[in-house]
Amino acid sequence: MQTDYGTARGAHGLEVKFMPFDGQARAIESGVVQGYASLFGEPDQGGDVVAPGAFGASLARLAAAGRKVKFLWQHDPARPIGVWREVREDARGLNVSGEILAEVAQGAEALTLMRAGAVDGLSIGYRTVKAEANRDTGGRRLLEIDLWEVSLVTFPMLPTARAMLAAPDAAEIMELALAEALAEGAGHPR
Repeated sequence: MQTDYGTARGAHGLEVKFMPFDGQARAIESGVVQGYASLFGEPDQGGDVVAPGAFGASLARLAAAGRKVKFLWQHDPARPIGVWREVREDARGLNVSGEILAEVAQGAEALTLMRAGAVDGLSIGYRTVKAEANRDTGGRRLLEIDLWEVSLVTFPMLPTARAMLAAPDAAEIMELALAEALAEGAGHPR
């Protein structure tokens, strides 16, 4: 991508070098996603309820091994679409934020579908480590979960598990513009 640079005379005859700042538009077009992949205490369509703290041990094991939760399309292990930058438990549930990689064909499709509002569900792929019967829902109370992946899906098992495209903050916009300017200035277009 070629950027046009310009020169202008500012106040008091000072010469000012500038480049058009279109980093904001590119940042907004990025695939930054955030949401809740699981909410504590809410029964899913199968009657299962995730207990607070259920993901803790799994997230700690992944971190200790230097690994991350996978970001898949519709739970298909052959179709990764991005990377989760942060996966953490908070008081409400499993909070995730990451990036859909538009350079990957399936990622570009997922991003287009999200922008159109056709897809916004999140769903977890896991192995149950410890659970007990939940008489209230007819399902299980999941006490410990070995989390493998979080997928962007059309129909989540937990209807309230949703994702949204995140608007970049000013720091992200400036960081993107600066990285691009530095790369182009060094003769290495991004």
